[in-house]
Amino acid sequence: MARLEAKSEVSGFVWKVETELGKRVAKGDTLILIESMKMEIPVVAEADGVVVKISVEEGAAVNEGNTVAVLEI
Repeated sequence: MARLEAKSEVSGFVWKVETELGKRVAKGDTLILIESMKMEIPVVAEADGVVVKISVEEGAAVNEGNTVAVLEI
């Protein structure tokens, strides 16, 4: 199986982790919400798969391009 990294498109703080390890997700499902400039920016699954790694915790700072989760597709 292939792995797909879900990356933050903005710098900000992790507002909410919307998924959990082992969860099956569909393309377009929200994995993580990033707060940036008082807006909530979702990081979504780019393909159907299973969450095998969550790289951030709520409240953590992230930069644009950081991997926040990994899916096995």
